[in-house]
Amino acid sequence: MTTSKLLLSAAGLAMIAGLAQADTSDKRIALSNNYAGNSWRQAMLQTFEDTGKQAVADGAVAAADAYTTSENQATEQAAQIQNMILQGYDAIVLNAASPTALNGAVKEACDAGVTVVSFDGIVTEPCAWRIAVDFAAMGKEEVDYIATRLPDGGNLLEIRGLAGVFVDDEISKGIHEGVAEHSQFEIVGSVHGDWAQDVAQKAVAGILPSLPDIVGVVTQGGDGYGTAQAFKAADRPTPLIVLGNRQDELQWWAEQRDANGYETLSLSIAPGVASLAFWVAQQVLDGNDVPKDLTVPFLKITQDTLDESLTSTPEGSVANVTYTLEDAQQVIADAK
Repeated sequence: MTTSKLLLSAAGLAMIAGLAQADTSDKRIALSNNYAGNSWRQAMLQTFEDTGKQAVADGAVAAADAYTTSENQATEQAAQIQNMILQGYDAIVLNAASPTALNGAVKEACDAGVTVVSFDGIVTEPCAWRIAVDFAAMGKEEVDYIATRLPDGGNLLEIRGLAGVFVDDEISKGIHEGVAEHSQFEIVGSVHGDWAQDVAQKAVAGILPSLPDIVGVVTQGGDGYGTAQAFKAADRPTPLIVLGNRQDELQWWAEQRDANGYETLSLSIAPGVASLAFWVAQQVLDGNDVPKDLTVPFLKITQDTLDESLTSTPEGSVANVTYTLEDAQQVIADAK
């Protein structure tokens, strides 16, 4: 998907008039977020806050409040959800620390009549809604791409995300599926970069001395630039690094392209998925029939779209798409 909006069908247009303000002007929506320690999460929070602020101003909902736990701990987030129930929120939009450890708290919310919409880090509790990209397919696509560029194969380094989180597990699963399919490659090292450039750089610097020659690096986003800096500091050749749409990664890519023709691929879920989750929650509260599982495409940047994407991505942030009510209605319609 490019940074352009989702195309809205004529049927979707017919659904729009009055829906945002029909029955939800007195409803309150809260965001429960488990982690804010990288640029993707910061962009996600900002997108939710901007969307919620405008929705309140337009009378679509009465409140849209964002909360982030101080630690990436499921127990702390479960307590946060229980507190939101006590505060009387009508819906909770949830980026979960665990796909299963929060199920008890989510079920409590549902039993109390609270709508729960999970996204990015989704939950498996049946009463909740889930919005995700196919993270495993994203991981596999990284290896598929490297195979087209390096058909002779070689050694790969895997940079994982935040340990124990659904997204990390799924992307890694897809990467390993790709390596199994392209047996000319072997993963010879794996570290957790926590989706943060500084953490990734330190982790890669620590493992590099023990690794053989690396031809490619598979990542999860927020780690490509730090990885490149670790290779540079170790005076090792820069491998083919798949990137994750962060502005510093895109800037580095453009500089390397201009200097020596460096070519790669960048892909990630857009942090604006939080705005989609907000509008999905609003639609559920409005009494609309919304399928429990919704899928959105990941945002992909290629050599041809690099300059356009870099121009539209603020410094220190990440390439993004903000979803509107109309976009949410289209995603819902497409899932039926």
